[in-house]
Amino acid sequence: MEIEKVKCLIVGSGPAGYTAAIYAGRANLSPVLYEGLQPGGQLTTTTDVENFPGYPEGISGPQLMEDLRAQAGRFGADIRFGIATASDLSKAPYKITIDGDKEIETETLIIATGATAKYLGLDDEKKYAGMGVSACATCDGFFYRKKVVAVVGGGDTACEEAIYLAGLASKVYLVVRKPYLRASKIMQERVRNHEKIEVLFEHNVTGLFGENGVEGMSLVKRWGEPDEERYTLPVDGFFLAIGHKPNSDIFKPYLDTDEVGYIITTPDKPCTKIPGVFAAGDVADPHYRQAITAAGSGCKAAIEAERYLSEKGLI
Repeated sequence: MEIEKVKCLIVGSGPAGYTAAIYAGRANLSPVLYEGLQPGGQLTTTTDVENFPGYPEGISGPQLMEDLRAQAGRFGADIRFGIATASDLSKAPYKITIDGDKEIETETLIIATGATAKYLGLDDEKKYAGMGVSACATCDGFFYRKKVVAVVGGGDTACEEAIYLAGLASKVYLVVRKPYLRASKIMQERVRNHEKIEVLFEHNVTGLFGENGVEGMSLVKRWGEPDEERYTLPVDGFFLAIGHKPNSDIFKPYLDTDEVGYIITTPDKPCTKIPGVFAAGDVADPHYRQAITAAGSGCKAAIEAERYLSEKGLI
């Protein structure tokens, strides 16, 4: 197996990874970044981004990622295609296997592999991606002001998203598969007492429809029961809130994670329990999941990596 030695390896290429590469490059760390399965991360599936500072007219998700990528390249980051398939963080230098056939030995590692939103598995979710289907109300809710939207899920996140969207939309349907909400009592009360939110218990979404975007959803109430009912409802937006899966599997044998898989870091820092290994962006953030917070954590990770290498006399 081919072996390459580097000072700073960044795994992942969303706002966290690219920002880490910008800062590491400016610090003359000669960072190597592997973009992973989805170069640019989740934002490449978002049509318009209006809440990233510096773009008063908004910008498309893919263009924003391309700008960050170009900026990282300008400062000397070596950006490559490739997927991290295994890790050995038992001792420094840390070893990351790329595509199963190349090993990178690195003095510092920045994990920016992100988190993948969970979907229902409907073909229509892919068909209408960026055209009415979203997994981030905070990102895309603004586009549905005074419109009708649906949120799928029954936990705290789904309730929070429904309440957030109710502040923008004219009507919010909360589609819940079970006959009850799993959310905390206070969130349940807020949802039930909100005049714009209607909870559809014991409902499953079987499809979406529309000409140039989502115009409605197909529902089944009490699926498989004698009183099963099938019908459609007009909606302009369809939001998934059934959770995210952090892309942390290959690092779990060495790092602490929560029950979902988010990498646990030092409070207010990107430091993991292993010196020289840092986690940035959505892979370590179950709370905010925004491009700007991911970018900020990528900045922190690169600064910490530079400090670590300096203290070790490696730069």
